[in-house]
Amino acid sequence: MKGNILLACLLIAGICSSTPGASQMATVKGKVTDLQSGEPLPLATIQLGAIGAVSELNGQFLLQLEAGTYRLTVSYVGYLPFSDTLQLANGQTWEKNIQLLPQSTILETATVTAGRYQKPVSEVTVSLEVLKPALIENSHRYQLDEALEKIPGVSIIDGQANIRGGSGFSYGAGSRVLLLVDDIPILQADAGFPNWNDIPIEHTGQIEVIKGASSALYGSAALNGVVNFRTAWPTTEPETKGAFFSGMALSPKDSRNQWWDSPPLTFGGSVSHKQKFNRLDLVAGVFYLNEESHNEKTFSRYGRLNFNTRYRLNDRLAFGVNGNLNKGNNQDFFFWKSEAEALSPFANTLAGSDILRFNIDPYLTYFDGGGNRHKVLGRYYRIDNQNSDQRGNTSAQYYTEYQFQRHFQDARLFLTAGAVASGSQVEAELYGDTTFNSRNQALYANLDKKIGNRLTLALGVRLEDNLLKNPGFSYPRGVVQPSRERESKPVLRIGLNYEILPFTHFRASWGQGYRYPSIAEKFIFTQFGGISISPSPALRSETGWSAETGLRQGLKVGAFEGFIDVSGFWIRYKDMMEFNFIDLQTGFRSTNIGETEVKGFEMSTGGQMKTGKLTLNLVGGYRISTRRTRISMQPLEPGETPSIGKLNAINSSSDKPVLKYRSPHSMKMDLEALLPKWSLGASVQFASFQEAVDRTLLFIIPGAMSFRNAHDKGYLVLDLRGSFQISPQIKCSMLWNNALNEAYILRPGLMEAPSSLALRLDWKL
Repeated sequence: MKGNILLACLLIAGICSSTPGASQMATVKGKVTDLQSGEPLPLATIQLGAIGAVSELNGQFLLQLEAGTYRLTVSYVGYLPFSDTLQLANGQTWEKNIQLLPQSTILETATVTAGRYQKPVSEVTVSLEVLKPALIENSHRYQLDEALEKIPGVSIIDGQANIRGGSGFSYGAGSRVLLLVDDIPILQADAGFPNWNDIPIEHTGQIEVIKGASSALYGSAALNGVVNFRTAWPTTEPETKGAFFSGMALSPKDSRNQWWDSPPLTFGGSVSHKQKFNRLDLVAGVFYLNEESHNEKTFSRYGRLNFNTRYRLNDRLAFGVNGNLNKGNNQDFFFWKSEAEALSPFANTLAGSDILRFNIDPYLTYFDGGGNRHKVLGRYYRIDNQNSDQRGNTSAQYYTEYQFQRHFQDARLFLTAGAVASGSQVEAELYGDTTFNSRNQALYANLDKKIGNRLTLALGVRLEDNLLKNPGFSYPRGVVQPSRERESKPVLRIGLNYEILPFTHFRASWGQGYRYPSIAEKFIFTQFGGISISPSPALRSETGWSAETGLRQGLKVGAFEGFIDVSGFWIRYKDMMEFNFIDLQTGFRSTNIGETEVKGFEMSTGGQMKTGKLTLNLVGGYRISTRRTRISMQPLEPGETPSIGKLNAINSSSDKPVLKYRSPHSMKMDLEALLPKWSLGASVQFASFQEAVDRTLLFIIPGAMSFRNAHDKGYLVLDLRGSFQISPQIKCSMLWNNALNEAYILRPGLMEAPSSLALRLDWKL
């Protein structure tokens, strides 16, 4: 690297005295770090008059220049700049550790998820949203899936994330959105399901969401996007904070649905602590929830312990171990008793579970003498679910990753490359009460190239290799033969970002996606309410791509600072996997339905205005999309055997070639007004009517068809909140969720929550 080469030349010159002119140059060197955390800031901009450079991955920089007076400016996205005037003499060396103070501004938000290194959101090549902890806390979201509902274009259907209509309802198996915690995947090994309540949301640094295929960066399961939860680390001052809350459900809109005499209650709380002990950083917390649902006999009770550690042995080496433990029990049902008793379970659909989940994550970061970064990440994730209906499962999953980063200053090129090895062992009654073993290996590389001062090009490639060992098993309706399946696929992404004007950025990207079937999708056998789900051992992996163009306009007018982001997107899948009803004996089974596509337009905005003592915060957006299957909807000819794709069309409630469980229009908006003592906020969500669902469920579930026919305009949910700052350390909040008491469902047979009230007390030391 240029800085280190120059330094080596100076040392040689000083020893050998063979370079007579070297002593006439002045040297400016140092290290750029975060004032609060002490972390090095790579790629910080160093400007000395007309001479410029960027800091290395370890934060260090070195420049040589003629003697004279210079204005030094050091800047970094998300931080206040540092400036100083230097008077340099011949042969002088000026050295300083420059500490930058973080500043929270909308225009200077930074992300690491889009390219695996920190850069401004405005400079990424894909659509990316960032959710800050203040909004999560103020709106009383104590699980990550609830917080994600704030992000335009993102929805959650029965625990599964859906970005821009790329996913629907998948019966709890398989995810096209990859969940990361501090850059490491954390999906359940057998079902590819995100366990949202494992995530310590009380430690949120920020949540980053990539919209679109990200398999080239993160592998299988990132077909539709990525959610990355990033932990907040301690700053210079220790911080202890907590929250206690309680809530209750109010009467549903249809009084026939109310099953209770006393309203269902929810209570819980959290305590977290962050502190620096010389070279050691510590984050620790506890969380407890006792939630009695609006749905009869449905509850969730669990406690969670978590910790994060980071020890800096020296300026080059840091390592640590993070951990999380979640223990509790829950019970829910698959569909309701009837439309009149929509909050009560149908016979034999209740399922309870005692859960124990934990993960241990060791890691290491090392900067070598050339300024390159080496990173080793690890995770062991153990799940033990003991179910009441012979659907228990246990799984053990390991993940290891080596990552190398190098910045080629002369070429203005940033390289990230690495290797991944992961595997799992799964044993469950759901899969023939036998043991499955899987293994995933991958190699990846990502290049970001700066051309001039405005254009950034991105190229990423990844080679995935999957192996699944199925020991074979019998089930009441047949036999699954033993198998050893192996598959390798390369995936690619390309993108560009061009700064048209200051705060005006155009982007375009195209990326391939890939998802290997989960064990649950291929081998599950179970029943609920008399409905069977059968194995599908011949199920193939799904592939696809997503393309988009977008424009992000930063705004700074008077007291207002914000942005508007508009984009058009096109997603296409091949061999898309969806559960379909086959026949009365087989029931439902995961099938490859053929080619599908989603096209649409999205707009998102965010902003803040400060005037006097009043601060206004705004975040929101709108999405419109088409969701088509490339399958003929013509009726079958007499005696014709339907293809799998045709079977999917027959099983749809719509005679149009549209994907199931997608709303063509969605809108979200959150507005908050803050005063020194008071705050008021309102959040609204709208989703249009789902044009297609599973036709079979409409006939099987009592009242599902009539409810759907009566609620064919979509839904509008309004949440209201207010808070009072009792003292600098204590805040009390009241929240009224679903204030309009909207009666709505996201899939047949499961009513969403009616109006509810909650009280929350936040304290900080």
